[in-house]
Amino acid sequence: MSKVEEFEELRPLLFSIAYRILGSVGEAEDAVQETWLRFDNSTTRPTSTKAFLSATVTRISIDVLRSARVRREEYVGPWLPEPLLSDPYQDPERAADLADSVSMAALLLLERLSPLERSVFVLREVFAFGFDEIATAVGRSEAACRQLLVRARRHMRAGRPRFEADRQERQELAARFFDALKNGDMGGLQNLLAADVQLVGDGGGKTPQLARAVAGAQNVARLLASVYPVMARIDVTFEQHEINGEPGAVFRDRDGKVLHILALEVLDGQIQAIRSVINPDKLSHLGPVADAWAVDHEVKQARRQLR
Repeated sequence: MSKVEEFEELRPLLFSIAYRILGSVGEAEDAVQETWLRFDNSTTRPTSTKAFLSATVTRISIDVLRSARVRREEYVGPWLPEPLLSDPYQDPERAADLADSVSMAALLLLERLSPLERSVFVLREVFAFGFDEIATAVGRSEAACRQLLVRARRHMRAGRPRFEADRQERQELAARFFDALKNGDMGGLQNLLAADVQLVGDGGGKTPQLARAVAGAQNVARLLASVYPVMARIDVTFEQHEINGEPGAVFRDRDGKVLHILALEVLDGQIQAIRSVINPDKLSHLGPVADAWAVDHEVKQARRQLR
């Protein structure tokens, strides 16, 4: 098998590792490309190509994450991961771990970890790498990696929800949510929301966005029921789609350009969180991006006409 063929066979795994460490589609793709360049320029063939490439993409991702930390601290408004519509890496034996680890809730928990803790957790808990491979990847001893994993597990457990929802329950609840949203049914929306639900929007200061998270079932339901019917009047549409393995939707303007995404966190029979990514820099990998300012202007005009 040629170098190119070996690399392409492992590309889905490399992207999936990098995305979970970085929470960014663009940065993960760049890390994978840099991994290829290093592999292509190496003069010797590694004993295990998978181990070599996984270690390389992990080290690159750690370096990127360290430099990204400063940018994220200066980020305008709430920071959310770039939405991922489908994970390219599939492993039936680890399907549950892969799906859980790519959710926005899990990625936000991973943000609390140090770059090394995050990398060790991803390699061990998600992809079941051996400690010898992990030690090589992060440049620490096996004993140190075990300690890093213990700390990472503790942080992740502390933030995990107590009740998990099965896939069918999530999809059924999401269908009811989007029906109520389409109809501007405030009561219907409120019945589906947890009492302490939060609506968080990530515009990065580049689009109209929520100044802060909106909390509480009544407040969130009132906001959603007032906004989306007006958006429909100016031909904004949406199609339901899994976002990071969770139920959600992609919203588009009248020209079919991506306006934003909504991802729903469903637990214990209720929607616990609604996350919206509208920052155009985080949507460009999904296709042409809409002008959110122009849509916002049209929405305000349509509202004035309804008064």
